[in-house]
Amino acid sequence: MDQIVSHVGSLGWVALKALLLFLTAVAGFRLAERRTVAQMGAFDFVAAVAVGAVVGRVPNSTTTSFLQGAVTLIAILAAHALLTRLRYHGTIAALVDHPPRLLVVHGRVKESQMRRSGLTRGDLFALLRGHDVHALADVRYAIFEHRGTLSVVRERGQRDPDGEILEIVHHHGDAPLPREET
Repeated sequence: MDQIVSHVGSLGWVALKALLLFLTAVAGFRLAERRTVAQMGAFDFVAAVAVGAVVGRVPNSTTTSFLQGAVTLIAILAAHALLTRLRYHGTIAALVDHPPRLLVVHGRVKESQMRRSGLTRGDLFALLRGHDVHALADVRYAIFEHRGTLSVVRERGQRDPDGEILEIVHHHGDAPLPREET
């Protein structure tokens, strides 16, 4: 029974530490760059998990004070903010972000890019259905973005994207994008 209800007197302090750490994390994220969960990259996910670990573990620790937990949170959030800003430099972005991949060109699936993206045809088809695409022939370009989303340019009804929008798509040895004559 002692295992279940021991240290009842410290529960208030545990709850207070948890609340204060939670509020510290919320304030830190509030000060950070505004991005949606769907825009999370790998480094965003690592920061979120690290913050969650601190907020979840520190309140229950009898050897870690609120101040130590808060400093840990601030260090994690500061590192995340710094990396977010450093991503504006191409070299850092290349190290942190996955390159966008051209998965479909004029209805044809590029298997090499699918493998590099870690996607199966089933994954691709599910993503295409999410864009209300039910036939590969309707797809001019499908780009697997660095955040894990799919951008779709349809064969009919949309203008061809300009070169600037497509220039960052990595081909890694594949032929360059076909340009349609107008």
